[in-house]
Amino acid sequence: MVAESVILKEDIGRHNALDKAVGEALRRRTPFGDSFLFLSGRMSFEMVAKAARAGISDLAAVSAPTALAVELAKQLGMFLVGFARGKSAIIYTGRDALMVE
Repeated sequence: MVAESVILKEDIGRHNALDKAVGEALRRRTPFGDSFLFLSGRMSFEMVAKAARAGISDLAAVSAPTALAVELAKQLGMFLVGFARGKSAIIYTGRDALMVE
């Protein structure tokens, strides 16, 4: 599957970068239901909450998510991956969302 639209934003703060990406997606009228959020840092509770409010349910980060982030993602039925590096990752919630061929 090839992404139809990629939005890449950076900022000194992770939360600001996420806000910029969501804002750009809104500007482009990108449907959040088909979106995937990938962070180059740690996934916090607040970032999971922001993604959920935007309607993004699939999340990944190169670092570990916080315990509260995992708990919230689990409660909200979100797909959350941590340590996504190269060809490996750890799935914290939403394993049932994976397709096995």
